[in-house]
Formats: sequence, C-alpha cells, structure tokens
Amino acid sequence: MNEVNTLFIMMCALLVLLMTPSLAMFYSGMVKRENTLNTIMNCFIVFGVITLQWIIIGYSLAFGSDSSMGVIGSLEHFALEGISGYNDNGVPNILYVVFQMVFALIASAIITGSLVGRVKLGVLVIFLLIWSTLVYDVLAHMIWSENGFLLSRGGLDFAGGGVVHISAGVAGLVGALMVGPRKERVHISTGAHSVPYAFLGAVLLFIGWLGFNAGSAGALDEIAVNAFIVSIVAAASGYLVWVLMEWIIHKRPTILGSLSGLVAGLVGITPGSGYVGIFSAIIVGGISAIVCYMGLSYIKEKLKWDDSLDAFSLHGIGGVWGGIATGLFASAKVNPAATGEGTLGEGLLISGSYHLLVEQLFGIVVCITLSAAASFVIFRILGLFTDLRVDEKVEQEGLDRALHGENAYNLH
Repeated sequence: MNEVNTLFIMMCALLVLLMTPSLAMFYSGMVKRENTLNTIMNCFIVFGVITLQWIIIGYSLAFGSDSSMGVIGSLEHFALEGISGYNDNGVPNILYVVFQMVFALIASAIITGSLVGRVKLGVLVIFLLIWSTLVYDVLAHMIWSENGFLLSRGGLDFAGGGVVHISAGVAGLVGALMVGPRKERVHISTGAHSVPYAFLGAVLLFIGWLGFNAGSAGALDEIAVNAFIVSIVAAASGYLVWVLMEWIIHKRPTILGSLSGLVAGLVGITPGSGYVGIFSAIIVGGISAIVCYMGLSYIKEKLKWDDSLDAFSLHGIGGVWGGIATGLFASAKVNPAATGEGTLGEGLLISGSYHLLVEQLFGIVVCITLSAAASFVIFRILGLFTDLRVDEKVEQEGLDRALHGENAYNLH
C-alpha cells in the first residue's frame, strides 16, 4: 500500500460522496416550498439504489475484463468477487471501487433535476437503476476501462465530461420531454423557495467537485495538482462570465445565475482537467458559461422544453463543450502520457493537429446517442405499465405532503 495515495483517494472519494447531498440541497432550494423534500428524496435515493447496483454488478460491468470489443465488461467481479490487492498506484482495489461508485451516484442524481415536481418516485428509481446499468456502466467501460472501445481509439475524458455530464444531461432532457412539462411552469428565479439554501448546496458541490477532478489522477501527483488548480480557475471564470452576461443583458446579476455559471465552468473543465493548463482553463470555463447560458436562456425557451432545473443546459451542453475543448487545448506539457508520443497528440490549438479533436467529437456522439436511445426506450417501456407522473391534484398541491407525509417547513 502507498499510504499517501491511499489517503488521497479516500479524501477524494469523501469529497465526491459529498456532491450528491450537496446537489440535493442545490436542487431543492430552487423549487417551490411544497416540493422541497421530494426533490431531496429524488436526488439522494440514488445513494441507496445505485450504491447496491454498483457493488453487485455495476463495477464489474464497468471495469471487469472486456467481454465485447471494448463495450462492456464481464461479470467476473459480481458482488465484488475477487476484489483484493492494490493497483499500480498502491491504492487498495476495494477503495478504487468506492471511488468509482460515487461517480455513478452523482451521474444518476444529476438526471433528477430535469424531472422535479411531477415524476413518480417509483418510476424514477426504476429508470435510474436500468439507466445506470445500460448507459453509465457501458460508457465507463468504453472510456475508462483498460481495453475500452473509446479509450483504445485515443479519446480523452479525464474525469467524466462524457461518462457523467453528457450522458446525465441528455437523459434528463429525454425524460423531461417524455414525462411532459409541469402543469404550472414557474421560472427558477421566481419559483425558488430558498436562494441561500441553493447557494450553500452549490458551494458544497463545488468543494466536492475538486475531489471529483483531482482524484481522477488516481494518485497524488502533478496531474492531480493541475486538475485541482484548473478546476478552481475554470469555475471562477465561468462564474464571472455568467454574472457579466446577466449584468449586460438583464441589467442585474442574480445569485442563481451566478451559481449556474459556477457549475458551467466546472462541467466544462471536467473532461480536460488532467490535460489542459491554467490559461486554457480560463478560456474553457468562460466559454462554457457562454454556451450554457445560450442553451438555458434561448434554446430552452425556443423549444419550450421543461427541463426543470436545467440539467441538460448545464451538464449536457457544458459536457459537450468540455469534450470539444479537450480536443482543442490538451497539452503534452501538462500530461505527456496522454498527449505525447504514441497517442493522438495534443489539441488542435496547441499543435495544429486535428486528430484528437475528431476523436473527441466521435466520443461525444457516442455518449449522446447511447444515453438518448436508452433513456427513450426505458421511459417508453415504463409508460406501458404505469403513468410516469403523479396525479394532477398532487402536482398542484405539492409532492411533499402527498408522497412523503412531511413538510419541509412547519410554520405556525
């Protein structure tokens, strides 16, 4: 055992685990008071469901020995059978299982933001269980497993721009379209019952995200330090650019808008955090805020989809830009093992070579196609057996009391 690397991965796993309840706080602060607890439950129930799924079959499907041309792993590690010893960084393999598990949790939790206020909890749980198996585990194998299809082709996704953010954002959008819009569509800026609560959740999410990106190096080394620093820089850039856009366009910056910029910057830098330098991170975070702002403010309104808490606009669009940005800015000075000799090379704007960018675009298409197709089929099949959404009366009165028998605030 390498004690330093083991402690580092333990701390990063703890930080990433913090992201799921933090996201629940962030999401719940942005909904009306009567849906606060349901939003928290929708988000945090993945801790129970996906944890067990990951331990029983998820890890084996994602990281087991290849069984189908780099698309999915075998079931050799069913219920963590045969997990022992240490990896090349001296980290216990069982700890690596847990570190990867918390990534699976946050991916599923992101999806719930698109569906708050009208989806049945049972429908959501079954969907997330199947989606995690058919989409997340497959993408994790293709991109992160040693013989994965996309990794073998030279594609780069350091911490989950495609595996986590694109796949979850697209699934959220498909779910929002199939479940249908809320009966009473209230803009987040006027419907949020507690902006300070959302702020606290977003800041804790940001802190957890540093473990998400830095820990993906697998060891405490220069790559981990770079990922840690560029994540902070990109978050700051995204935050500031969003504030400035609101200030220029609407003449007043908002707290919720600024938090969206923070998240957009983090999403944008995630796939390239182990491959790009500090100056590139400023550009990546700022542009991520711009494209996510356009998606949220214009595309969403133009197409009239009810992505309740903008999971697609932030995670889907931001993840796509992050994958492209990796193909533009990846540098051998930062990570020679991934972008040096024997690889597809550096990004287009660093070396002038387009090979990595083309592969990044291919990987993005794979992530979008798989998640969209699987999500559509899963929701369509579930719709054959039950209504996907709660009764109209329950939706109008709020889901907390009707579904959980509780109120977030007992005001007397």
